Amino acid sequence: MRRLLSKFRIIPTIPEHIEDIMVLENECFSVPWSKNAFIEEITRNMFAVYFSAMVDDKVVGYAGMWKIINEGHITNIAVAPGYRRMGIASSLLCRLMETSISSGITAMTLEVRESNIAALALYKKHGFEIKGKRTKYYSDNGENAMIMWNSKIRPGGQV
Repeated sequence: MRRLLSKFRIIPTIPEHIEDIMVLENECFSVPWSKNAFIEEITRNMFAVYFSAMVDDKVVGYAGMWKIINEGHITNIAVAPGYRRMGIASSLLCRLMETSISSGITAMTLEVRESNIAALALYKKHGFEIKGKRTKYYSDNGENAMIMWNSKIRPGGQV
């Protein structure tokens, strides 16, 4: 039975969130990023933007992207298994898209596993389209990555 989520909030990620993020990273990905990678991203990478989805004081989801000139490259979105299908991933993605608009970004891209039907549906729902494929992209099993783009990002306008 899916538990009912009363409320969550999306806030900028801070270094204190990294421990919770590492738990999620290891739960959600077969090839997780290292703790040092997240420390670098959150504290030193001036092109990186990360948000955390919080329930009380616990990180239950996170999302990140790199701002590269006028493009946003989504690096990761993850939600704890017990908090999925509650709108958290969609809210995180919307926050990244809003940040893109306010930063002058006009297009966003990402790679997603070909088998990740839920993620593909999420991105399509938010205007991303499959524009290519990276063959044998993932090192753990050689799975293909679908390259998705949303070119409808407009500064000062709507997504």
